[in-house]
Amino acid sequence: MKTLEKISEALASVLHYVAGAAVFGMMIVTCLDVALRFFRMPFPGAYELVAILSGVSVAFAMAHTTMAKGHVAVSLLVRRFPKAWQNGIDAVTSALGCCLFFLAGKKIVEMGWDYQQSGQVSMTLHMPIYPVAYSIGVSLFVVSLVLLTAFLKNAGKVVGK
Repeated sequence: MKTLEKISEALASVLHYVAGAAVFGMMIVTCLDVALRFFRMPFPGAYELVAILSGVSVAFAMAHTTMAKGHVAVSLLVRRFPKAWQNGIDAVTSALGCCLFFLAGKKIVEMGWDYQQSGQVSMTLHMPIYPVAYSIGVSLFVVSLVLLTAFLKNAGKVVGK
């Protein structure tokens, strides 16, 4: 259990830094585009790059946010339940989330495969799109791993009482 937790924390941390780098990249591209427009030389493909980097930043930040329990949660009712029930509800929601993000990651990787096979590229820069889809799919698998770890921890609390 501790090993799985350390692995998921390490992967979430790496993805979190990549998400930060993507946000930094969005800032650089936007600033360059604005500065170059001042000289009547807009940055070609700036919109595409910012869109791709924003998708990467959101997807890659999800694992760390999930681990830090940074998502919005409605616990007004659940807080009134006994601790064992709260742990059970957390275990069930973690298991369902784990399945959901695994299936979403699988589907996005399949989309990446379709993009790769068809040779789909972005409109302005003609960049291949499949690496972005693969990387977002992998980040969703990491979210699934984080939720699996949370499920095992909560299930252990329920069973161990």
